[in-house]
Order: sequence, then structure tokens, then C-alpha cells
Amino acid sequence: MAVLATASELAYVFLILLTVVATGLSCAAILSQAVRTSPTQSWTDNFNAVMIGASYLIVLVTSFIFCVKRRIAVRQKLQRISKTYRTIGRDDLPNSVHRHVLQEYIRSCLISFESQPKNVHRDGWGRPGSKYSGISFRRTLLDTIPRIDELAHLVIPLHPKLKPHARMLHHFRFLTPLLPRDEDGISPLHYYDSAIQLARHSAQQLTEDEFEIGMNAARQIEKSLNDCRLEMLESESSTQLDHPSGSK
Repeated sequence: MAVLATASELAYVFLILLTVVATGLSCAAILSQAVRTSPTQSWTDNFNAVMIGASYLIVLVTSFIFCVKRRIAVRQKLQRISKTYRTIGRDDLPNSVHRHVLQEYIRSCLISFESQPKNVHRDGWGRPGSKYSGISFRRTLLDTIPRIDELAHLVIPLHPKLKPHARMLHHFRFLTPLLPRDEDGISPLHYYDSAIQLARHSAQQLTEDEFEIGMNAARQIEKSLNDCRLEMLESESSTQLDHPSGSK
């Protein structure tokens, strides 16, 4: 933008200089012709030269006055613009303008409302009218990662820091002994890792079933971590009661 502004200013100055030079050359050429065609071939009593010079002088003065007048008018209009932000109210506009703005605003709202899709299902989003209506499956599932990571740090203070695009199986590997397993011996972390991999790298959007599997696994992991956290707090409370401060 700065380069374009500079180029625009240079082009404007170049055009002004070109106009001034061309006008001066034309004035000099016409005056020279007036002198050559006069009976005396001199400036003395040369009426044509006087008229030509006066015409160019009038054009110059008129152009200068017009430019100055234009600059003053623009500056006055800019000075009337408020320098501080304020909301334009109804009293700041004529009634006809306010009515027109209000009508156009209402019309735009109606057009925006009518243009919204009705009963249309988009891939990767909850179906209208369902419990997942308006929910983005990919974004919602990925948002569970920092929440689980925060709980993991509360349970295991030396838990490693979360790295971008780290596999959930590797990052939460220290939580595996704390998680339950199903009849196939698979922990919720395996299901969660699969769902996160799909959300991150799949070219297709998550289906509702895949989203539910990932969210159920995330809830199981969070529940296990919260249970561990409560057990740790209860254990600390019991230790403090068994060994009160100041006892020997």
C-alpha cells in the first residue's frame, strides 16, 4: 500500500509538471508567433501579444483560485467530521434519511434470514433439530485436547507439555494405567486417538457416529482423571488429619 501511495503521488507531481511545461511552451510559441507576424516585428505596440499574455494570465489566476477554493472546501468538510467515535442517532439525520436507512436495514435482515438454508445438513455439522444442532464436529472434538491435557497435569504434575499435532496415544501414554478397558482390552485413549487423527488429517468431515465415539472417549478420560484427582485430594486430607501440624 505504501508503494502504491508513493507511486500515485509521483504520478500526480509528474502530470502537474508536464502540464505546466506544456502550457509554458505553448504560451512562448504563440507569443513568438505574435511578434513575428506583427508589422514592427517587436513587442512595441503589439496588441496581439498583450491579449495572448493576458489570456494565459487569466487562465493561470482562475486555475489557482479554483484549486485554493477546492482545498479550503475539502478541509472545512473534513474538520466538521467528529474526531471521536460516537453513535449516530435519529436526531443526527433527516427523517427521510432515517426512514430510508431503517427500511434498508429491515430489508437486509429479511434477505439474510430468507437466504439461510432450511433443514439442510452440512457434512461435519450437527443436523438441524438434533442435540448436535449448530455444533462443528471437528472443532468441538479438537477443543477437548487442551481440557484433557490440563486435567492430566493436575493428576501428573510431570506430565509432558502438549506439542502441536502430537499423537494422543503418545502424549497421554502415562494415563494408560489410570483408564478402564473394554471387553476387548482397548482403553478409551485408543478410541480418542483414532477420532483425533480423523479430525486432524482426514479429507472428509467427521460423521455423527465418529464424533460420538470421540466425545464418549473424551468424557471417559476426563471422568477417570477427575476421579483420580478426587482420590488424591481425599488422600491428602486424610494424611493431614492423621498427622496434624505440630504433632511429634
